[in-house]
Amino acid sequence: MPDEKTGRADQFPPILRVFEKHQQLIHRHAPSFIRHVLERFRQHTLDAPQACSELGLSRSRLYALATAYNAARARPQPLWAPGTSGGDHAATWPQPVLDLLKKRLACTPPCPYSFAASEALRLHHFKLDRAQVRRWALENNLAHAFPPQKVLAAVRRWQRAQIGELWQLDASPHRWFPHSKLSFPMLNMLDDCSRLFTGSKIYERELLLSYFDFLPAAFLAHGRPLQIYVDYHSIFFTNDPDALTQLGWALKFYDISFLYAPTPQAKGKIERAHQYWQGRLPAYFASEKITEIEIANPEIDALRAHRNTREIHRELRQTPQRAWDQARQEKRSALRPAPRCPWWDYVWSVRTIIKVGSDGRVPIGTQRLRIQTPPGTKVVLCLHPSGHQSVLVAPPDPKQKPALLFTNRPK
Repeated sequence: MPDEKTGRADQFPPILRVFEKHQQLIHRHAPSFIRHVLERFRQHTLDAPQACSELGLSRSRLYALATAYNAARARPQPLWAPGTSGGDHAATWPQPVLDLLKKRLACTPPCPYSFAASEALRLHHFKLDRAQVRRWALENNLAHAFPPQKVLAAVRRWQRAQIGELWQLDASPHRWFPHSKLSFPMLNMLDDCSRLFTGSKIYERELLLSYFDFLPAAFLAHGRPLQIYVDYHSIFFTNDPDALTQLGWALKFYDISFLYAPTPQAKGKIERAHQYWQGRLPAYFASEKITEIEIANPEIDALRAHRNTREIHRELRQTPQRAWDQARQEKRSALRPAPRCPWWDYVWSVRTIIKVGSDGRVPIGTQRLRIQTPPGTKVVLCLHPSGHQSVLVAPPDPKQKPALLFTNRPK
């Protein structure tokens, strides 16, 4: 295996070197000498570095032998002797998996090792660890450059006890596509308790319509949370503490409120989620030659589903989906279902008050269309995320039903 710093390769792969060292122990030292060293180590007359030096073993292998030796002393049996290694019984990696690893690691930028292992499981149902992929990459001259030392993360905030109690939401502008100089924002949202990604999508620009498209889809798929954790972006916050933005008003209409992060460091979970996607997606898109948002977003949905259901979260030590399901079973859920509301499509739209002209027409796009309302009447023009427009008699009110005057929504 090539060394990270020197780039030199040993003669044998890692698993065979472990086997070789074990056989050297058996052939170099007699069992009585090994028992003598382990007994001195047990009696603390010999420390671990000295015992490792005498036997020519690593510290981990020394402790493994000492554990077996001490267990044998506790039982009446013949003199203990170290067993022989069974050799390398690892399964041969299928050729499609090897081809996939070459494809993911040879692109520019290369995929992270953990993502390459995740792709082997997602596409070929072949389980690999990050360390296995890294060793393979080192042996096949596909290893990453030595990474710079990372800055230590800030102290992590505690997590909520219930799913749906708090969802973290943020946008991450980044150059997602290969050879593109344009940065596109990616909206990410995750559950603070289970770390489940409830939504991830790239948009051309971070507009109010982008959030009106992103949020209701997450609510329909997973339910409504109590609060959404955001920063002080103008889409979320106004200088008047008693006023709400259009997005804040839409969320309040369905009993959801904002919680504002005091500092960028306070949003550690969602910031690490951005790093997760920034490390994987540019390499994935370069590998698959994806250059358009319309093609990228369905791929992101598949990757997000795999991450939620198959990848172990290092802090939770289980998949986010399992943590989510476990919270439901333990009745630790603050989620509410998305309501069957006639106002749903109009609440999630950009609304503008307009006045009907003297000719009985209103401006819709580049045209002036006639509606059945007296001239001079004020009506509500709704611009929907899909691009179509509607005209209402009055703005959304939970005590009334919508009165639709016009829509150019395609059938």
